[in-house]
Amino acid sequence: MQHTAILADPIAQKHDTGPDHPEQAARYTAVINRMEATGLSHDLCPVPVRRARDEDLLLVHTPEYVALVEREVAQHRAYLSTGDTSISPHSDEAARAAAGAAVSAVDAVFSGTVTNAFCVVRPPGHHASADCGMGFCLFNNVAIAARHAQRVFGAERVAIVDWDVHHGNGTQDIFYTDGSVLFFSTHQWPWYPGTGERSERGAGAGEGTTINCPFPAGSGRNEILGAFRDQFVPAVQNFRPDLILISAGFDSRVGDPLGLFTLRDYDFADLTVLITDLAANLCAGRVVSILEGGYNLDGLARACEAHVRALLGH
Repeated sequence: MQHTAILADPIAQKHDTGPDHPEQAARYTAVINRMEATGLSHDLCPVPVRRARDEDLLLVHTPEYVALVEREVAQHRAYLSTGDTSISPHSDEAARAAAGAAVSAVDAVFSGTVTNAFCVVRPPGHHASADCGMGFCLFNNVAIAARHAQRVFGAERVAIVDWDVHHGNGTQDIFYTDGSVLFFSTHQWPWYPGTGERSERGAGAGEGTTINCPFPAGSGRNEILGAFRDQFVPAVQNFRPDLILISAGFDSRVGDPLGLFTLRDYDFADLTVLITDLAANLCAGRVVSILEGGYNLDGLARACEAHVRALLGH
């Protein structure tokens, strides 16, 4: 059995998005309660979460944007001015905990404390660019994790895979001209946020290190797992990363209210095994998975269970 960390900070529940919002505090409790009810929590190594400091956020975000988030949260605004993201008095703290969990997980896998890790966080992050929060996201957790691995542990190359039903436009933007980060995404098209066409392949030094696999509504195992096998596997074997990060969005699961893909729990398990097998051969097993979307509470909890069981090697 692999050693798998879980990183979760209860402050996530205090990011209040208002009544009837799909990105709600109950998402966090649904996942944590499932880990406990199934006994998986006993197999997981709890790793303390340190809150991200400005220096962590500034690896990815502009000083002006970091200050804007802090200021607008302190002003008790209902929405972030840069985009469609609800905020409340604890949102900056929760977002810093989410980014901090990603950073702490990277520390844990590079130190050898654990093989891989799953971060149960909210708000999610993959729609946030360097100077703009949107799509329920404040700070780009997976991008911060990648830059932290490069800065602190000297990782020369990092691969990011994103199986959320929505395209991770913020992550793509941040690394679009950076050949040291491979970004691979499967997502519904056309769909929010309207980016992620196959023709978007990176630019300059990053040309070819952005790989988008857009699929129509109704797509599922054959399309998504097929794309991973046919496109991600050869790309990542050629890229040879020092770390693989997962933007783990479970809104690509069948029955999600914000997506029309049809992945099932065993599909997420198989995707996870594909990634952990690659990581075992390429980067000493180092995988950090960070929660993104997933808005059917029971479906989210069950998909996370399947994902974590695969991380553990069950």
